[in-house]
Amino acid sequence: MTTLRTDSPAVRARSGRRPLPPIVFLLVLGLIAGGVWWNVFRQDAARQAEQDAACAEAEAAPQALDPATVSVRVFNASDQGGLAQSVADDLGARGFTIAEVANDNSGREVTGVGEVRHGVGGKSTAAFLALYLPGATLWQDVRSTQQVDLVLGPEFVIGESLAPDDVVNAALDDAEQASADC
Repeated sequence: MTTLRTDSPAVRARSGRRPLPPIVFLLVLGLIAGGVWWNVFRQDAARQAEQDAACAEAEAAPQALDPATVSVRVFNASDQGGLAQSVADDLGARGFTIAEVANDNSGREVTGVGEVRHGVGGKSTAAFLALYLPGATLWQDVRSTQQVDLVLGPEFVIGESLAPDDVVNAALDDAEQASADC
């Protein structure tokens, strides 16, 4: 009988290696890379949220106004006599237009150093005036004018409660800088 002879080499026996360890290694490496990217995206989202919050706060900050364009009625809601006139004189010296000085007869209870009352049209004017009375609360009523009322409360102290012009200007500069950064 004749035997067939081929010139091809004999089939190599399969080695005992399995492809599983390299596949597991690649999967673990992929998970680590995915975790790093996830962390980067989360940090970017947090940074963007902080930036958006800062910009929203900057937009809500009071705008610098010429005090001569601000018409203020000063009311005394405390037991200290002459308080409204004293504050009106101080604000007038700073350039504000004083429309009226009287005791508060609105019946609304005022606590703290005071309250700045305003209508929808006077919101920015009230925010500007509130810079001069730190701790004052803003209260919106139904008036349609830009006139604001400064109602002095029982905790108001003559010579201490009104902010100096340099403090107000610094607050306005900070607000302007924050707005420019957005």
